[in-house]
Amino acid sequence: MPSGPHHPAPASKNLSDTDAEDLALYREKFQCRLPESLDELHGPTQGVVELPLHMAWSGMTSYDLGKPRQRMGLYRTVLHEGLHDDLPRYLNQDLLLQLWPVLRTLVGRTVRTVWEDAFAQLASRTQAAA
Repeated sequence: MPSGPHHPAPASKNLSDTDAEDLALYREKFQCRLPESLDELHGPTQGVVELPLHMAWSGMTSYDLGKPRQRMGLYRTVLHEGLHDDLPRYLNQDLLLQLWPVLRTLVGRTVRTVWEDAFAQLASRTQAAA
C-alpha cells in the first residue's frame, strides 16, 4: 500500500455513489493539508498556545501544553481544523507520535485514516500500543 499523503483510500462498497463521492471529497480535504513529512512539525512542546479563530471557532482558543487534557484537545482541534500552514506551526512531531495511540481514538475516522495512511510512523505507533 502506498504511504504518501496524496493516495486516496478505497471507498466503502456499502455507500451510495453520492455518499462515496462526499467521503472522497472529505478525505481529500484532509489529505491536501498534510505535510510532506512529520519532520516538518516543529510546533511548541510547552507553554500556552493560542489558536486563531479559523481553528478554534467553536470552543477554547487557549491551551496549556503542561495540562494533558488541554494538550490532547489542542492536537485534536488542529488535526481537524488546521490548514496546511497551521500544522507545522502548532503540531510537534515528537509530541504527535507520543500522543497518537490515544489521540487517534479522539479524532474522526477520516482524519485518523488519512494520517495513518500517509505516515507509517503513526500506524506503527498504533500497532505497538495494541
